[in-house]
Amino acid sequence: MKSLLIGVFIIFTSTIAFSQPKLDVTLLKLKAPETFKAEFITSAGNFTIEVYRKWAPVAADRFYQLVKTGYYNNCLVFRAVKNNLVQFGVSPDKTKNIFWQKHYLQDEPAVASNTDSTICFARGGPNTRKTSVFINLKNNPAYDTTTISGVKGFIPFGKIINGMDIVQQLNNEYGNEPMLSVDSVYFKGNEHLLKKYPKLDIIKDVRLL
Repeated sequence: MKSLLIGVFIIFTSTIAFSQPKLDVTLLKLKAPETFKAEFITSAGNFTIEVYRKWAPVAADRFYQLVKTGYYNNCLVFRAVKNNLVQFGVSPDKTKNIFWQKHYLQDEPAVASNTDSTICFARGGPNTRKTSVFINLKNNPAYDTTTISGVKGFIPFGKIINGMDIVQQLNNEYGNEPMLSVDSVYFKGNEHLLKKYPKLDIIKDVRLL
């Protein structure tokens, strides 16, 4: 019986390894379908994002690559501002962070607007989008024109099509504060942030539908 259980465990872990592509530069050539859906299983419940490549092909491809490699699994929702936005996208896996932080995204023009339930990559200047994303909890037209270091607006690439009520329920008691310490997660994992902000919600798993 013991050997049987070990065998099942090996098969299970091998399946996980096989389903997640190896982290190398060939991933950067992985193109997303024109439309795809990803279900996020969180500590607050589940929600589904639908991505539209025609809105932002560069962003859609990167989001597809990140979901495909399990990047968002076990990510904390480190920023939740009531009636504004929620943000996540810092993996507790150091190896994944080191790989993806080397590959910034080129900027691209906006097609869609920052309306309620749309999702965008965060950025701090020209060509700085990487892994962190935010979901608009309301219409945020100012995010279409906000200029940071000469770059105008945040670029939506998809929207929540199911479970927006769950997104609204993600713990917002800490507001923007955890962002001051979120960089520590890159190399130290979630524990560092959870010591100070123990009620942060977490994304347990993400799967393509």
